[in-house]
Amino acid sequence: MQGDARFGLEKKTRLLGPVKLDSGAEFAPVDFAYETYGSLNADKSNAILICHALTGDQYVASTHPVTGKAGWWTRMVGPDKPIDPARHCIISINVMGSCMGSSGPASIDPATNAPFAMGFPVITIADMVRAQAILLEHLGIETLEAVVGGSMGGMQALSWAALYPERVRSAVIIASTARHSAQNIAFHEVGRQAIMADPRWNNGAYYGREAPASGLAVARMAAHITYLSEAGLTEKFGRRLQNRDAKSFGFDADFQVESYLRHQGLSFVDRFDANSYLYITRAMDYFDLAEPHDGVLAQAFAGTRTRFCLISFDSDWLYPTAESRRIVHALNAAGAAASFVELSSPFGHDAFLLDAPEMNRIVDGFLRAGESR
Repeated sequence: MQGDARFGLEKKTRLLGPVKLDSGAEFAPVDFAYETYGSLNADKSNAILICHALTGDQYVASTHPVTGKAGWWTRMVGPDKPIDPARHCIISINVMGSCMGSSGPASIDPATNAPFAMGFPVITIADMVRAQAILLEHLGIETLEAVVGGSMGGMQALSWAALYPERVRSAVIIASTARHSAQNIAFHEVGRQAIMADPRWNNGAYYGREAPASGLAVARMAAHITYLSEAGLTEKFGRRLQNRDAKSFGFDADFQVESYLRHQGLSFVDRFDANSYLYITRAMDYFDLAEPHDGVLAQAFAGTRTRFCLISFDSDWLYPTAESRRIVHALNAAGAAASFVELSSPFGHDAFLLDAPEMNRIVDGFLRAGESR
């Protein structure tokens, strides 16, 4: 791999594709923004694909070019971490529909030489995975040692195992689900309506103009509540006031939790595109792995030889443990090799991104067991 321009940091490529979409359309050409860490071994058997969540990106273990912050999963990926570039060739791809370099609403439509905006096709989680498969073929990677993801990344990992079982030896699914519930869809719809109610959204045609930052900030605030737990919010903020000794009897951010959410919303608009938020949340809402199999989830994994590791957190009410158990029961019914653990954490859904030594130990042990086979 030394000297191979396809591998490394800040990589971008355009491939002819096409990606055959669940809507029946085809999309081509396809732009990919991705990063790799480590090197492929001689028989190309050590590749691990990291799939990111809704607002994540390819900067899983390197400095983010917009925020200047460290990669979003440096607790899991890096030297002497469970996913180690000394042992693995790690690939992280910005999903189709996103805004960090892969094809999405802000990309230029070759037919018009203007941004796609709302002319970008509506996509699904499976479409994202089909696009990733095209890039991996370009990289010469036929088989993945593992595909790993949390939240929406877990949905992609499940889809990889269902769509390309012969290409995935192991799958790690953390704090995720096999379908979006009515509650999940409802929260996303609140966020989408906040964006579309912002007059600056302009039916998605805001590129080159002022972006709908207010709507996107509110969408982020609403979503962020679902990533936390009541216990975590109470412990961190309680009813403590923000930089004041008494209530203002107005509508400023009296409480610390209000100030925190406003900060989360405002900082988010600097690094994310509002239209991408619409498209990706819609893809997540459409996600139902059992739907193409007559509603029987086990059939999605029929005959699979992929090993599965599922991890949930007891305070996660966005994708609660019951959702992981449903997947495990389906895997058991399909005769798949599956391990599952629920971990205790006060941090809600976000626990998979935070310091979780037990999660790291489980993932490390699972991956090493696969390497020893």
